[in-house]
Amino acid sequence: MLTQTGILKVYPDKKYKLLTTRTPEFLGLDRIPAMFPASSSSSSSSRSMEDLIVGVIDSGVWPESKSFDDTGYGPIPRTWKGKCETGTDFTASNCNKKLIGARFFLKGYEADKGSPINETKESRSPRDTYGHGTHTASIAVGSPVRNASLFGYAAGTARGMAPRARVAIYKACWEDGSCFGSDYLAAIDQAITDKVNVLSLSIGFIPIDYVEDPLAIGAFAAMEHGILVSCGGGNSGPAASTITNVAPWITTVGAGTIDRDFPAYITLGNRKYYSGVSLYDDSSSFPDTPVSIIYAGNASIHGKEGGAKKCEPNSLVKEKVVGKIVMCDYGVIPEEEKGYLVKSLGGLGMVLAYDGYELVAEPHILPTIAVNFKTGEAIKNYLIYSDPNKSKARVVFERTTKLGIQPSPVVAMLSSRGPNSITWQILKPDVIAPGINILAAFSRKASPTNEDWDPRRVDFNIYSGTSMSCPHVSGIATLVKSIHPDWSPAAIRSALMTTAYTAYKNAKTLLDGSDKQPATPFDFGAGHVDPVLALNPGLVYDLTVDDYLSFLCALNYSASDMEVVVRRNFTCDPKKHYNVTNLNYPSFSVVFEAGHGTKKIKHTRTLTNVGAAGTYKVSIKSNAPFVKISVEPEVLSFKRKEKKLYTITFTTSGSKPNISQSFGSLEWSDGKTIVRSPIAFSWK
Repeated sequence: MLTQTGILKVYPDKKYKLLTTRTPEFLGLDRIPAMFPASSSSSSSSRSMEDLIVGVIDSGVWPESKSFDDTGYGPIPRTWKGKCETGTDFTASNCNKKLIGARFFLKGYEADKGSPINETKESRSPRDTYGHGTHTASIAVGSPVRNASLFGYAAGTARGMAPRARVAIYKACWEDGSCFGSDYLAAIDQAITDKVNVLSLSIGFIPIDYVEDPLAIGAFAAMEHGILVSCGGGNSGPAASTITNVAPWITTVGAGTIDRDFPAYITLGNRKYYSGVSLYDDSSSFPDTPVSIIYAGNASIHGKEGGAKKCEPNSLVKEKVVGKIVMCDYGVIPEEEKGYLVKSLGGLGMVLAYDGYELVAEPHILPTIAVNFKTGEAIKNYLIYSDPNKSKARVVFERTTKLGIQPSPVVAMLSSRGPNSITWQILKPDVIAPGINILAAFSRKASPTNEDWDPRRVDFNIYSGTSMSCPHVSGIATLVKSIHPDWSPAAIRSALMTTAYTAYKNAKTLLDGSDKQPATPFDFGAGHVDPVLALNPGLVYDLTVDDYLSFLCALNYSASDMEVVVRRNFTCDPKKHYNVTNLNYPSFSVVFEAGHGTKKIKHTRTLTNVGAAGTYKVSIKSNAPFVKISVEPEVLSFKRKEKKLYTITFTTSGSKPNISQSFGSLEWSDGKTIVRSPIAFSWK
């Protein structure tokens, strides 16, 4: 095949996985109502947003959702070159002035299956039968929908981050959320041809080299055409070096929590009282009095004790479960399946004990309260050391939504973490954004649990993951572009990063949801996105296609490797000295090699003034006293649109310190605007 014209490289097709009413206010977007209208009516300030098109590559769309209502929209932008493809249960009339395009890609999926898709489970069309794509698209650009909720939870007006922007759907993910690299690479190429302005991909795989990564290859082409590509960083946290989609031309997004909860309470027979969360949809049928409760480990089939603790199939004795609340440990199988198993055995309800401090609300098929690790251990101890025939508990499902939960945000436990395992010198993620318990539009073809045994259907669902944080940033990037249409993808990302925050109002560092300890740039990147500040960042770190080519040359890519990534002939200049540390990135990841003697690493950066003329002074913060940091020059005076270069030098002497990581930050300020960059130190 390599001898055929147009084929640069052949590699095995990889299967990837698919990685709101409150978040606009949580992010402060209500402070700019002219850009962020509460209804479908258009204001003069928001009309510029109608010229922008967000492409969403995911599992398709439920076009009937009110989140894609086109009331008040003007003509479709003349730049648009796409179309609305027809197929099973999908016609051209399903598109409108809001949902302006829809396509589907499945050659890779069908090649893997060895047969056509099963149309009893999946529509051979852009129609979403899974729900994920509808959810992510509406987070990014959904039109305002009043009285949205899931079973009454999170009630309010649901709307996307860029509610007046247009959306184009590219279905490349199919049954069970499976997405193949060849399909979404084809989708990216088509989106480029169709002239989208922003691409949102809530898709992930294990971190792999750029030359082997179809998403990185496709995103490079999108970047060349001025398209910002936003991707979820993955849901493999809190383990280190799990962050994915790490190419520097991709905006990589981690997940944070918001200040909203769905409280439920449990009182044990020993009168101890605990709180948790629940999305139970019919509390009237659950007893208001104490009922029997058993730890699943005490209801195990002989020899299946390990699986029983986590409520795995064929591990529980039905007679010990009937009529009782069953407590299950987190992990191994999907939590929704545990609820189904308990219900099928006659269980009355479920207590789900998570393995961390962070709780994710899920729409279980039976009455369920989720509790954190500490609470779970307390309940478990009560059940293990009590008479199983006498253990009682009373659960109260309030069916309310509580706002103002603090601290918030915290870095979501599930959010994948750095360091960047492909290129250590590029700090990832770039930012975090809301990704936990997010309400957004859903497909009426899918159940809220995404399980066939669940007969329920909803218009809105609550999901969690970096799949949800990614479209938040995609929409926010669209907001920024509507104000600054001439900005490059790198300039927009820089604005998001340098204005992100890393501390609460009390000046304490954002917390890590896995252990409630201060988080680091390997957890949150530059910090939590602040869309209001991002509109006026003062200075930006811009990047061109040539800058990225120099970066790839610094990785010592061969001519054939370069041709695969950039999809054209390109040879690095053997006379030129390329250095990864000189990529004009808005963050710093400084890697010291183990050994003795003084080590000095220089990073060169260029700042572009996108605000008024002014003078900026630098300041450095660091918790690494064994690293000397110097900046030259320390003062930069800018005219409008002027560029200025500076060099930051990191010097360490002696042997490797007792720690492997340390952190700091660099800030340029004119007294009003702060342009902040995180610094991460690693010793290898």
